[in-house]
Order: sequence, then C-alpha cells, then structure tokens
Amino acid sequence: MLLSGGKILSDRKQTKDVIREKIIEQQSEAKVVRKIVLIVSIIIFLLIGAIFGGGYFYIQSALKPVDPENKKETKVEIPIGSSVTGIGEILEQKGIIKDAKVFKYYVKFKNEADFMAGSYNFAPSMTLPEILDELKTGKVMEEVVFKITIPEGKQLDQIAEIIANKTNRKHEEVFNQLNDQAFVKSLMEKYPDILTDEILNDEIKYPLEGYLFPATYSYYEENPSLEKIVQEMLNKTRDVLGEYQDQMAAQNITTHKLLTMASLIEEEATEKADRHTIASVFYNRINAGMRLQTDPTVLYAKGKHKERVLYEDLEVDSPYNTYKNKGLPPGPIACAGTMSIEAALNPQQTDYLYFLATSEGDVIFTKTLDEHNRQKAIHITGQ
Repeated sequence: MLLSGGKILSDRKQTKDVIREKIIEQQSEAKVVRKIVLIVSIIIFLLIGAIFGGGYFYIQSALKPVDPENKKETKVEIPIGSSVTGIGEILEQKGIIKDAKVFKYYVKFKNEADFMAGSYNFAPSMTLPEILDELKTGKVMEEVVFKITIPEGKQLDQIAEIIANKTNRKHEEVFNQLNDQAFVKSLMEKYPDILTDEILNDEIKYPLEGYLFPATYSYYEENPSLEKIVQEMLNKTRDVLGEYQDQMAAQNITTHKLLTMASLIEEEATEKADRHTIASVFYNRINAGMRLQTDPTVLYAKGKHKERVLYEDLEVDSPYNTYKNKGLPPGPIACAGTMSIEAALNPQQTDYLYFLATSEGDVIFTKTLDEHNRQKAIHITGQ
C-alpha cells in the first residue's frame, strides 16, 4: 500500500512537471507571436507613414518654385478657352511648375478663377501665387479664325458633319478618322482617365460616341488638324467629368457607364422634362430587372433619325436595342450635356417605371403599365 501510494505521488509530480513544461512552452510561443505581431505592426505603421509622409513632402515640394535661383523668363502662350488642367499642362511642359495636377488642385483649393488667355513671361523662380496673379492680367494675342459648336444630343456621325463643314473637309474623311483604330488608340494614350478599354468592346458601334463634349470651341488657325480639334473636345469632357470624380467613385460608376446613362437621358429629355425624374425611371427599371425600352436606342441601332418608332423597328437585332436587351446599351448613343450628366448621378427618388412625352413637350410619369397605357391612349392615339 505504501509503495502504491508513493507511486501515485510520483505520477502526480510527473504530471505537474509535464503541465508546467507545457505552460512554459505556451508562454514562450505566445511571446514569440507577440513579438511577430509587434514587428509586423511597426512595419505596417512605418509603411503607411512613409506613404503619407512621401505624399505630403511631394506636394509640399510641388508647391514651391521649380528653381528659386533661376529668374530667366520663358514666353508662355495660353490660348483662349484653356481649362485649368490645360494651363497646368502648358506650365509644366514649359518648366514653370513642377506638377500640373498639384497646380490644378491648388487652384481649386484657393478657389481661383478668371484666368485670361494671352502671352506671358514666366520664370522657374516664380511662386504659385505669383503665377496665378499673372494669369489674371493676360492680353489676348490671337483672333478667333472660326468656331465649332456641338449641340447637346448630337451623335458622332452628326459631329463629323459639323466638323467637316467648318473645316472644308469631306464628311466621310472626318468620320472615318474618328473611327480609325490607330487614331482612337493614340487618343486613349493621351486620355487614359476618360478613354478606357471599355470603348474597344466588340459591341461598341463607334468608340468615341458620347465622348466629344457638346460646347462651342474656338480655333485660332485656319487649318487645325482633326487631332487638335478632337483633343479640345476631349479636354472639355475631362474637365467637366473632373468635377464629379468623388461622386462617381462613391457611386462606383465608371466614366463609360455615366456617359451611357447620360446619353439616354439626353435623348429622351425635352425642354420641359425633369431629367432627374427620367433618370429615376431608368434606374428603377434596371433595379426591377425590366428592360429600359427607350426608343432612341432603337433608332441608334438602326442608324436612322425618325420622328416616330414603329413596332417593326423594335425587332432590330442589335445589342443597343433596349427593347430586347436588359440593362444599359454597350455605350453612349449621343453626346450628353452637363444637365444630363448631373441627372445620371443624382436621380430623383421615385416609384415611377414609365414616362411618356406628349406632343406639347410635357413628360408624364406613371407607376404602372395600365396608367402608362391610359396616358398613351389620351396623348398619343387620341382615344
């Protein structure tokens, strides 16, 4: 009995020793893990600090003169109609500022405006406030040779006709170059922020459709290249969309989708129409899994301009036909103005699923197909 009791005591002691060793081992492992976590946390913290610190110091450096000691002046021409982005790019190319993007955001932060076209003498030693003050005193050195006005809602084929008429070119020549793959890709390299691979989708009818912003453009030479003409329009598109980048990012909407939706709103809107409510109908139908069924997409698919869409037109086999295909068409069907772009980003909150434009230009919104058909009978068929 004593031997048995002694053995039990011995076994208990061995068990305690084993447990103690495991506890010590676990504590040791825990210390190693804590060290690893601490080291990784420090590395991550240092990396984040380095990124933010590097960005801060880069911006601080970009805000300073390019060369405080270099007072040699360089002649800089700022054309009429130049955007802040365009001015920044010119100044960066001339070596007057360090970074065009930092210049652009600095101007926005300072809420500066009223810059004037003209001929300037700038030096690398000038500060940004000095440069901005000078840009407000410019004298126009050039006279406008001709202007090109692109109305809202025009399609690429129509824009090509306008350009051709203003520049004494043939419509076919202009239209073919606007759709030339090499030409389009060269523009994509210069405007990667707005011209993405989405415009090269096989279903896209014309890559630049909807990307040439509707506005009036002034030119100061008799025979500018088509590339220069188009770049002015793309610059305008980039400047306009630049105002909505934060909102686009928050809504996770790409430039291509935004311009596509805006083009539908542009084509359906009348002078009296509330574009924000039209936008709500399109978004409501998409969210409900319904086809958009908008007539302008049918006409675009057929390549025709008609006052009235017939039932036989609705059968056209095309990815642009929103009577047959759900969701947005592959790309824009026309150039949209600022009001339609804003409506696409800020749709009215409604339950409407249908709308009908009357001959008087009014737009009637309804929630059900029965209501829509009753309004259609009254205003379209006259029953």
